[in-house]
Amino acid sequence: MLSYIVRRLFYAIPILIGVNLLTFTLFFVVNTPDDMARMQLGIKYVTPEAIEKWKVERGYDKPLLFNSEVEKLEKLTNTIFFEKSISMFVFEFGRSDDGRDIAREIKSRMMPSLAIALPVFVLGLLVYITFALLIVFFRATYIDFWGVVICVALMSISSLFYIIVGQFLVSKLWHWVPISGYGTGLDATKFLLLPVLIGVISSAGSHIRWYRTIFLEEMNKEYVRTARAKGLSERIVLFRHVLKNALIPILTGAVVVVPLLFLGSLLVESFFGIPGLGSYTIDAINSQDFAIVRAMVFLGSMLYIVGLILTDISYTLVDPRIRLT
Repeated sequence: MLSYIVRRLFYAIPILIGVNLLTFTLFFVVNTPDDMARMQLGIKYVTPEAIEKWKVERGYDKPLLFNSEVEKLEKLTNTIFFEKSISMFVFEFGRSDDGRDIAREIKSRMMPSLAIALPVFVLGLLVYITFALLIVFFRATYIDFWGVVICVALMSISSLFYIIVGQFLVSKLWHWVPISGYGTGLDATKFLLLPVLIGVISSAGSHIRWYRTIFLEEMNKEYVRTARAKGLSERIVLFRHVLKNALIPILTGAVVVVPLLFLGSLLVESFFGIPGLGSYTIDAINSQDFAIVRAMVFLGSMLYIVGLILTDISYTLVDPRIRLT
């Protein structure tokens, strides 16, 4: 297994380089370094000299991918792409356009993001699987029918609707929790209750319906019919056999969302004023801060690859017959 993990990590290097190259290309097509300088300097201070000074201070005065003015290997290394990219592989993200250390900002904002994402992930997994098993247990009944109808209805509603309605009813009308903001320690709990609740409810429809489909597919397999033929009750068949064998596709969907636990929710953090990585990314996009956007895309790609490796490892834990080669 160790050799498999090491090999997969080496495979990740060209993927991360490709993602970073695509990010650079797309961003510079939309905004050139001159455009970024004008936005940061403001209308008052935009002069050719000021733009050039801004570019030199931030390392944007060189060619993007290929430098024809130098010789040999420096044609590739003496470029914006190489100089900005190579440091990220040792987690040195540099500074944002306003001068703040990006790595320090990521560390300080990671915990608020995890404070929302982790409870949503764990609580959601328990709720979704429980309700999906309940619907499957009463399959072909009114509980199954109305359960699917409710799931489709929940899927059809935008998560933005849940946020607005939740803030209006729970915070503004009933005054149960603050409408936005964030605290430290136990004081943060009152700010997190509503975002966590909305996070679970907004994803309930799609997840419960998906888990229901997985469980129903397992119910039609040979081993289930054999278990029933041995006289096992439907409850034992469902919870002891079907649930265990359905864990592989469930783990695939669960472990892959690991990057979202660290990177936060863009909408929820922005609407509830939580200083996490999601709101940090939104603010960077709005201000056209390429340094932050680049760092967050790189971090997200890396975490996604780690999530895929963890998914493969989790397969071997669920079913020892699976071997990683």
